[in-house]
Amino acid sequence: MFSVVPFLNFLSLGYLLEVSGRVARTKRLRDGFVGVRKAAVFGRIVFGAWLMMWPARFVSGMWQDAELIASGSKVAIGWRIALYLITILTVGHIVWACLRGGKLRHFFWPAPLRLFRWLKQDDKFGGVQQAVIDYLFNLRLGYYFKLGAFGFLGGLIWLMIPVSILIFASFTPPGLAFLISLVGGGLLLLVAMYLPFVQAYYATENRFAAMFELGRVRQLFRQAPIAFWTALLITLLFAIPLYLLKIEFPPKEIAWLPSLLFMVFIFPARLLTGWALGRALQREQPRHFIFRWMARLAALPVAFFYVFIVYLTQYLSWNGVFSLFEQHAFLVPAPMLSM
Repeated sequence: MFSVVPFLNFLSLGYLLEVSGRVARTKRLRDGFVGVRKAAVFGRIVFGAWLMMWPARFVSGMWQDAELIASGSKVAIGWRIALYLITILTVGHIVWACLRGGKLRHFFWPAPLRLFRWLKQDDKFGGVQQAVIDYLFNLRLGYYFKLGAFGFLGGLIWLMIPVSILIFASFTPPGLAFLISLVGGGLLLLVAMYLPFVQAYYATENRFAAMFELGRVRQLFRQAPIAFWTALLITLLFAIPLYLLKIEFPPKEIAWLPSLLFMVFIFPARLLTGWALGRALQREQPRHFIFRWMARLAALPVAFFYVFIVYLTQYLSWNGVFSLFEQHAFLVPAPMLSM
């Protein structure tokens, strides 16, 4: 949800960087599923509340139909009164279910005896208030926002020169524009090959300076070249389908879809990037030079295809040539910001 909201999408980027960093530090893929249990609590509450609202939706539809057929009639008034009563009861039931813990069984059974005992207590909300504070504190929103903001800034610095060259090429005569685009595209190709791992290394070290320690990242590549190539392939390949969302605005009814698609495609890529970095950190000696050069040569067509697709999107996006800064493989999901 946060992945398409300006500024709040730094939380999404920070979370994804933490996924890479945590997997790299622990060397375990399962540790990349950060905050799943905390998210499950919120998900259960949303799903349970959605189910409980169905009777109110049904009565609301009946009231609207009655108003269309005979506005102000006794039947319409009756349905409106019923809607008010059901809405009040439903909201109270949802609040009570949340106060009991927000599990699905709490939404299906109101536990009236427990409610009466709770109403008699002097300090009804003390424990609930502390539980909410602890839950919000454990979400570490400030940490994720900072991690995402600095990760975005570092990625933007890496992309600034090649993307600026490509943008400048669009304002020059055709012949010169082609040569300038080759230079910008070549630089973007090199950036695309290293930036995912530079960001993962930054998240692992939690130091902004680590975003520019290219020598260290190259050393780690030599220690796990095949894993690095696999992570690069998935990262760039999974980023390409999201560029289709730049062609036309999606309808309002499915405005939530880009957020879901972004997480579905980018989360596995960040997970594998951390896995590749973790494998490299486990080893002290470089792999055989045959594996290193095979990975380097195989990475070139992958990065070239990604740069080619990104270059073409400037002719499809509503933001034109400036859409080249919308690199959601490395930054926030900018292609969806205009929604």
